[in-house]
Amino acid sequence: MDGREQQAAIRRGTFGRRLAIVFALQIVVVLIATFMGMNNVAPLWAVLAVVLCSGGLAWMAVAREWKPVSALARAMETWDPNRPDMEVFGSGHLSRKSDGDVVSLVKSLHGFATRIESYGERERNFTRDASHELRSPLTVIKMSSDMLADEPLLSEFGHRSLERIRRSARELEALVEAFLILSRESDKGLAEEDFIVNDVLRQEVEYARELIAGRPVELILDEPATFALHASPRVFAVLCGQLIRHALQQTDQGRIVVTVMPGSVSVINPAVDAVEAPSARKAHTSVDRHGFDLAIARRLSDRFQWPLELRTLPGANRIASIRFPHPQIA
Repeated sequence: MDGREQQAAIRRGTFGRRLAIVFALQIVVVLIATFMGMNNVAPLWAVLAVVLCSGGLAWMAVAREWKPVSALARAMETWDPNRPDMEVFGSGHLSRKSDGDVVSLVKSLHGFATRIESYGERERNFTRDASHELRSPLTVIKMSSDMLADEPLLSEFGHRSLERIRRSARELEALVEAFLILSRESDKGLAEEDFIVNDVLRQEVEYARELIAGRPVELILDEPATFALHASPRVFAVLCGQLIRHALQQTDQGRIVVTVMPGSVSVINPAVDAVEAPSARKAHTSVDRHGFDLAIARRLSDRFQWPLELRTLPGANRIASIRFPHPQIA
C-alpha cells in the first residue's frame, strides 16, 4: 500500500462526514436568513438570495464529493472484460483527498478485474493447448489400432484387447469434445449452421455400436420424424452421444432405442432392477453406472437451453429426452 492509499485509509468515512457538515451548515444559513427576514433585518429578496446561494454551494460540494464515484461508474460502463484495461482501476487516478471507501472499492474492482483477466487467459490457453495436445495422441492411438487390426498374426486375445483400446479411444475422444465445449465461457467460436438432426444421429449411433461389440445389447435408431436445427452440429452430436453412452452404461442387456420425434430426441433403455434380477445385474460387471456422461449432458443442455427431461416408465424403462425449442422443417 503506497502513501496515497494509506492516507485515504485514514480518511475512511469522510464522505459521510463531509455531507453531514455541508447540510448542517446549509440548515444553519437557512435558519439565520429566515430569522433575519422575520425580524425585518434583511429584505425578502436578500433572504431568498442567501437560501438559493447556500443551496447551490451545497450542491456543488456534494457533486465534488461524488465525482470519484461517478468517474468509477463511467469506467465500469466502458470496461470490456474481453479487452480489460487494468489502468482504469489503478490508484493513480485517485486524488489525494479521495475517501477511503472509494479507494477500497477501486482496489476491490482492480483485484476482481485481474482475476477475470487471468481466468480468460487460462480459458484460452486450456482450449488451445487441450485441443491440440489431447487430440494428437488420440489420433495416433486410432491410427495405430487400425493398423494393428490388419495384422494377420494377431491372436484372439490381441483382437479383444485391440477392440477395448478402440472403444476407450472413442469414449475419450467424446469426453475431450465435451470438455472443450464446456470449458469455454460462451459458445463463441462454434460454427452454427442448418443441419438435419437425423444425419448427425446416424453417425453417433454408428460410433456407439462400436462400444457394445460382444455385449448382448442392441442399439436401434427409430426415425418417425425428421427435422433440422440452426445450431452447432458439433454440440448436438456431443450432447446426444453423451446420452447414448449413458444408456449403454446403464444397460446390461436388451434394446436401446434412439427416437427422433418432431422437435425432440429421446433415448429409451431397459434398466435392470437390482431387487428383481440380481443375477442379471452381475452378468456384466464391466458396466459403469456412475452417470458421468449424464452429468455432462445436463451441463450442455443448460448451456445451450435445450431442456433435458428424465423419466422412468413401468417395467424399469428409462427415457432421456431433449427438446429443441426452435426446430426447422427438414
